[in-house]
Amino acid sequence: MDFIILISIFVMTIIFTIIIKHYAEKLSLIDVPNERSMHKELVPRGAGIAFVVSILFSLLLFNPAHLQTYYYIYLAIGLVWVVGIWDDIKDISPKIKFVFIFLAALILYFNDFAIYSLGNYFGFEADIPSWLVFIFTFFALAGYTNALNLMDGLDGLAASITIVMLMAFLAIGLQHSDNLLISLSSFFITSLMAFLFFNWNPATIFMGDSGSLTLGTVIVILTIQAVQYITPASVLFIIALPLLDTFIVMTRRYQRKRPLFEADKNHLHHFLVNLKGDVQFTVMILVMMQTIFSIIGYQVSLSNNILSLFLFMLLFYVYLNLFDQRVKRRKKEKKKRH
Repeated sequence: MDFIILISIFVMTIIFTIIIKHYAEKLSLIDVPNERSMHKELVPRGAGIAFVVSILFSLLLFNPAHLQTYYYIYLAIGLVWVVGIWDDIKDISPKIKFVFIFLAALILYFNDFAIYSLGNYFGFEADIPSWLVFIFTFFALAGYTNALNLMDGLDGLAASITIVMLMAFLAIGLQHSDNLLISLSSFFITSLMAFLFFNWNPATIFMGDSGSLTLGTVIVILTIQAVQYITPASVLFIIALPLLDTFIVMTRRYQRKRPLFEADKNHLHHFLVNLKGDVQFTVMILVMMQTIFSIIGYQVSLSNNILSLFLFMLLFYVYLNLFDQRVKRRKKEKKKRH
C-alpha cells in the first residue's frame, strides 16, 4: 500500500469537507430537522461527496492503474454515490434510488462480481440458482445500503461503525494478500477518520445519503470479495450492527401491524439515547458492540456455517428482547393499573 495515497486521501477529505461546509447553503446541502431527528438546528450535509472525490483524485494522481483494474467496482460505487448526492440536494423518491442501485448491481453482475453461494451446510453447498444470482445480489445491495443509511442517526455513529467493519475486511485482505480488500478498506478508513473530525458530537456536518449509501455499497462489495476466504455466515458478524438494527425494527413494525418501511424512532441508537441521554456514550457503546461482532466474525471465519448462523440467530433473539422500547411503557401502564 502506497502511504502517499492514504495521506492524500486524508488531506483531501478535510479540504473538500471544509469546502462543502462553506458552500452547503448555496448547494442546497442543508439537513432540516424533523420529528425523527436527534438535532434541532440546521446542519450542512453531503460530506459523503468528499469521500469519493478525495479517493478518486488521489488515485488519479498516484495510482491510475488501480482505477483501470477495478473500473467496474468504482463505477458501481460512483452510481450509488451520484444518486446519494442527488438525494442530499433534492430529497428524491426511494424508487429513483433503487433504479441507480439496480444499475450498480447490474455493472457488478456483468463483471462476474455477485453472490453465488450462501455457504456449505451439512456437507451440501447452498448455491444460488443462476437465474436468481442477480436478483439476490441486487436485494443484498439495496438492503444493506438502506440498513447503513438507517444507522446514520447520531453524530459519528455510521462513520465509526463502518471503520470497524472496514478494519475487519482489511485484516482479511492482509491475511490473504487480496489487493481489493486491502485498498478499498484502507481508502475509506482513511477518509472516514478525516471526516470524524467534523462529524463527532457535536457534528458540524453530516455525511448525508451521498455518504451512507456509498459506504453501504462498499461494505457489500467487500463482503462479496471476502467470502472467497471466509464462510458466508461469519460475514454476518462482521457487518452485524446495521443488519440487526434493521431486522429488529422491521420485526417490531410487523408485531405492531405497522408498514415495514415506515420511519420511526425505534432503532438501537434511539433506545440507548433515551436510556442514557448521552450521544457520545451511545456511539461508543455501539462501536464497541460492532467491534466485538467483527472480532467474532473474524474468529469463526473458518468455522461451520451452521454454527455461525445459529450464533447470529441467537444474537438477533437476544437483541430483539433486550432493546425493546415497549418495556418502559409497559411498566408504566402496569403501575397505573395497580
